[in-house]
Amino acid sequence: MSNLRMTSDLRRQLILGAAKRCFARNGFAGTTTRSVAAAAAISEGLLFKHFASKAALYAEILAEECEADPDLAHLLGQEPSTGTLVELVKGMVGHFTRISDGPDEQEAQRVRLMTTSYLDDGEFARLLHAKIGDLIGPVFAASLQSAVAAGDAARVGGDPLNLFWFAHHTVLMAALTRLPAVPCLSYGNVVDLERQLTRFILRGIGLNEAAISFHLDRDPLSNSGQPVAAESA
Repeated sequence: MSNLRMTSDLRRQLILGAAKRCFARNGFAGTTTRSVAAAAAISEGLLFKHFASKAALYAEILAEECEADPDLAHLLGQEPSTGTLVELVKGMVGHFTRISDGPDEQEAQRVRLMTTSYLDDGEFARLLHAKIGDLIGPVFAASLQSAVAAGDAARVGGDPLNLFWFAHHTVLMAALTRLPAVPCLSYGNVVDLERQLTRFILRGIGLNEAAISFHLDRDPLSNSGQPVAAESA
């Protein structure tokens, strides 16, 4: 084995690889920084030189997974526009509303962890919000600005990134109500829920009805295989 000193970036990636294995095997609560350090064959002190806490490790892993998502990567590579903005919102709504319907219990646990963080010290939520905001926020803000310039949206309030977080809070809470085995609220058919929630958010961030209808109702087929009927305002 080479005696060359390992670069900081490589060491960081090895720690993340070990952490992924530990979190996958033991979950967030069952994983400790000591166990991650042992899996990476380093001291716990060296681990803390790269990551300040277990929450920082987990937030980094989730942010990397988000960046690696091919659909999101494709969307973030698009030119800022009204269409890009609508697709971002649709993607966010679809991701959160379908968590409780799919087999991915790990994703549901992440939503629970985020909520627990709000009620605890907030560290994990702050870290993940910062990373997601850096990744998606610029495209959201630029696309909203493009929509305003095109006459598809009215400017709402000051900081456009706040609108992104308002949308995020809305879909997160909708997902939480559906996580228990017996949902807290019955929203009905998930496809109808997604379309209604998407419209609600798009209106809230300032899009006008013409732009919303153009981008949502032009879908040629619904999930049932029938033409999608325009919804009333």
